[in-house]
Order: sequence, then C-alpha cells, then structure tokens
Amino acid sequence: MSKLNPVTQHKEFFGVPGALGIATFLPFILVFFYAVCNEQYSIKGILLDLNKVIEQIPQNWAEWKDLCFDSTVWTAYLTWFFVLAVLDVYSPGKDMDGIELRDGTHLPYRINGVFMSGTLIVLLLARLFASPDYSLPELQFLYDNQAKLIFVTIIYSFIVSFFVYFISFIPLRGKNGLGTKERILSINGNSGNPIYDWFIGRELNPRIGAWDIKLFCELRPGMLLLFLINLSCIHNQYHKFGKISNSLVLINFLEAFYIFDGVLNEEGCLTMMDIATDGFGFMLAFGDLAWLPWSYSLQCRYLSLEGNAVDLTPIQIGSILALSFFGYYIFHSANQQKSDFKQGKLNHMKSISTPTGSKLLVDGWWKLSQHINYFGDWLIGWSWCLPTGTQTPFTYFYVVYFATLLVHRQTRDEAKCRAKYGKAWEEYEKQVPYKIVPYVW
Repeated sequence: MSKLNPVTQHKEFFGVPGALGIATFLPFILVFFYAVCNEQYSIKGILLDLNKVIEQIPQNWAEWKDLCFDSTVWTAYLTWFFVLAVLDVYSPGKDMDGIELRDGTHLPYRINGVFMSGTLIVLLLARLFASPDYSLPELQFLYDNQAKLIFVTIIYSFIVSFFVYFISFIPLRGKNGLGTKERILSINGNSGNPIYDWFIGRELNPRIGAWDIKLFCELRPGMLLLFLINLSCIHNQYHKFGKISNSLVLINFLEAFYIFDGVLNEEGCLTMMDIATDGFGFMLAFGDLAWLPWSYSLQCRYLSLEGNAVDLTPIQIGSILALSFFGYYIFHSANQQKSDFKQGKLNHMKSISTPTGSKLLVDGWWKLSQHINYFGDWLIGWSWCLPTGTQTPFTYFYVVYFATLLVHRQTRDEAKCRAKYGKAWEEYEKQVPYKIVPYVW
C-alpha cells in the first residue's frame, strides 16, 4: 500500500451500483427537463402530457445523429471550451499556491477570474451596441440549439472523465515530495474498482502542465455558459415578443451575481471540498460541464416561453431580493468568520480543542448550526425559484435537489469529523445540535 495514496476504504453512493445509476439517471434528467420545457411543449401544473414528450424522441439513427453530433454545435462548444482554457493559462492574474498536499507540496494556481469575466462582459457589450437592433446571433444560436448543446455537454463530460481517469495511470515526469513519481490520488477514488474510481475521480488534481483541469471546469465553461444561457432567454423573449418580463430579469440578475461572485472569488475555492479533497471524475465533470448550466438555467428557460412569463409586483421583487441578499449575508459572513478564526484573528470566540490540535468554533454564526453557511446558500436557491410563481412545482426542482446535495455533504463531513475528532466531536454536537437549519434540523 502506498504511503502517499492509501486505498479507499469507504465507497460513496453505495459503490458501483450507485455510480452506474447516477451516471445514467442524471443525464436522463437533463434531457427530461428539456422535453418538458421548450418551444414545442411546456409543462403546466403537475400533470405531464406524455404524448407531447414522446413526439420529441428521435425516430431513427439519422435524427439521433443530428441531435448528438451536429458538427456546427460541436465546433461552437469546443471553441468555447478551448478558448477559455487558453485564456485560463495565459491571461494576466495573481499566482498563488493551493493547500498543502499529502506529500508536503503546494500546487500553483493562476487566479485570473477578474480578467476572464471582464473580457467576456466587454465583448458582449461591444457586440450588443454594435448591433442596430440589439441582436446577438451568438445568443440566439445558443437558445435555438439547446437540445443539441445539452447532448454535447453530456457527451463531452463523459469524454473528459475518461481522459482524466486514464492519465491518472501515467507516471509523472518530475518527482514529488516523497521522491516517487506517483500522482496524488483522491482518498475517495483509489478503490481499485475502475467503474467507481472513474465516477468519483481517481486523481486529486489532474493537470496538463501547470493547468489545473478541475479548477478550470469548476469555474469557467459551465458557470459562464449558465450566464450566457440565461442571457439568451432574455434575448429571445425580447426579439420574439417585444418585451422582457421583470421575473426573467430578476433571475438573470440574481444568478449572474452568484456566477461572478464565484468566478471573482476563485481563490476561496482552493480550500473547498471539491478542490481540496475530492477527486475529479465523472461526478464533478458532468456536474460542472452539463448539470450546472442546464439545470440551474431551468427557471429562465421556463419563463422565456410563450405564456409562462410572470409579472412580479414591486413588493414581490423587493421580498425576493431581500431573501437572496440575506442568504448571501449569512453565507459570506459565516465563511469569513470561520476563515478569520482559523487564521487566529478571533481567539476570543468560544471553541472546543481537539486531539489533532485544531479547534471547533462554537460561537458567532457557528453556534446556530454546524453548517450555517449551507443554510444561507439554500436561501439563495429559493430566490431563484420564487420568481417563477405558482405555475408548476417543476421550476422548484433546484431547491429540492440542492437540499439533498447539502444534506449529503453534511453527512460526509460529519462522518469524517466523528472519526477524526472522537470525543471532541461528541461535545461539539452537544453544544451545536442543529445540522443546517437553526432550531429546526
């Protein structure tokens, strides 16, 4: 057994059956979302018109080939992906090191989200004002080819996940801190089962040279594509109906704030679970490249369709904005408080000492629940769904999905901490009994 790469002892999602189930089911969900939310058919209420869904299924190989392998759509997406990759490597920015790895080293990262997002916005504004009728063919192309792009991103996420799995077996040219040529593998993805390791992510930080594939996919192609998909919904609604609903504008604003908050604060991602501890396999590749842009844009895509627009009152708009920014306040101030505490800036706050020498904060935000930041994040999700009104519960899928995701993360973190801190964790649970939602659970 390698000292650097211990064998995985615990498998998430029930191991191989769960990995295969998720890798099959989640792509199907994205396709289903499109089938019930497009120009041909839009679901209302909770009843599904199966005939209208079945009518959209390709009837022969030629139709499937056109849907999945349209050369123009593939060229557009690959151009998007690799232009962003080149900019990610060569754009000006701040160079900084990530967290310490198991071999005692730190990987270098180029932090250039300000330049990348600023360049995208400038290009969009330049194209917009250069057009006499405020028409952007690129946005209309994106809106008109949603089905094909969904399949492209799904297929491409499979390609990326197989690529990073296979390169994890290629020895490094240079030596790491332990004097070997081993890659640093994920604690969760080194089981020896190829299906499970491919799904969960075998290598911790797959790279091509100094370019970190995982951080790039986390913050660039999917996040910025979500921004463009939402804009394409506004663009289509304006040019097709001659007006834009305030509910669509509101969701665009709230999600754009979320997107650029993430992109512009990318250095904070270096300590997050996805980057610091999880391997990069199908789960993250699909989540970053396909799931995020096409499931998070569901509300905008629904509101952009004829008959689905919602006109919100000023009170409704103000209430939704207040909810969103209250969630942001909780999320960011709680994370900042924990960060300051770890840096020794808040030693006056109450904490519990652990056998590892670290301390568990049980004061301020962190006396309300063990994951108070998750609660703030969930409130933000509600603000994205509420502008769709009460036409269908379908548009509230995100808050249900996100709650499930947060509970799973909390469960993983709790198991890790219980094993790591022992009696100290038992005392922590007594002092902070609520998991996520204060005074509820």
